Amino acid sequence: MKKLTIDNKTFNLADIKQLYPAVLVKTGYGDETTEMSLEWIDIESKGRVEIVGYGLFIVLNSKEKHTFLYKERESLDVAVGLVAKQIR
Repeated sequence: MKKLTIDNKTFNLADIKQLYPAVLVKTGYGDETTEMSLEWIDIESKGRVEIVGYGLFIVLNSKEKHTFLYKERESLDVAVGLVAKQIR
C-alpha cells in the first residue's frame, strides 16, 4: 500500500479522502480562524484579511482531520512539492 509522509506523520493513501493546501485567516471574531483557498488569497483578498498561516490539510475516510501549519507560503510550497513527489 502506498504511503504519504508529511512532517514525520505517515498516512496510507487509500485512507485519504481529501488533501488540500489553504490559508488560515482571522475571521474577526476573537482568535477564530477559517481556511481560505490560496487562489482567493492571491486574486481577491487584496490585503483585506489577516493571514495567520498556511496549511496542508488531510481529511481521512474516517472524517479525522490532520493539519500541518507553516508560517510562510514558501514553506507550504516546499511541503506541497514533497507531497507531489511521494504520490507520483
